[in-house]
Amino acid sequence: MSGQEMPLSELMPLFEAARWSPSGGNGQPWRFLFARKGTPQWQAYFDLLMPGNQLWAKNASALIVLLSLTVQEHNGKPSSSHTLDAGAAWMSLALQGSLNGLAVHGMGGFDKEKAREVLGVPPEYKVEEMIAVGYPAPVETLPENFQAVEKPNARKNLEELVFEGKWPAPKP
Repeated sequence: MSGQEMPLSELMPLFEAARWSPSGGNGQPWRFLFARKGTPQWQAYFDLLMPGNQLWAKNASALIVLLSLTVQEHNGKPSSSHTLDAGAAWMSLALQGSLNGLAVHGMGGFDKEKAREVLGVPPEYKVEEMIAVGYPAPVETLPENFQAVEKPNARKNLEELVFEGKWPAPKP
């Protein structure tokens, strides 16, 4: 990522795309907290990242923390789909960012408990992941060891992922 600061007018369409994601009972349990580069909140978010992810995210324009409400708002009962629903919102955000020509990178490597404390996250919310968003930069701007892995990675064949009927018997 280039390190260029991002105006809200370019970041908010990503959240708008996430807003329209499907969710169980239309509960929309996801919440996003964010900090933009060049703002007073940036360093607190950046400091939550593990060192390896700090290398990826140091030139991001925004860091976003994705949360999910673990209970249903209308009745307070546990939600069985909050993480799945938040994942759908994250995917919508990522796709919109990509369509808008932005680099979007999800990361699990950050201190979730510290995020809860530093960002004031209530106990009924699960801290899911952090997302870096920014303007693309040439791959040569990455440290050399990251350059080698900055390419589309292999995917499993559909035969390994999709099965009609019952769960398949193990292959010999």
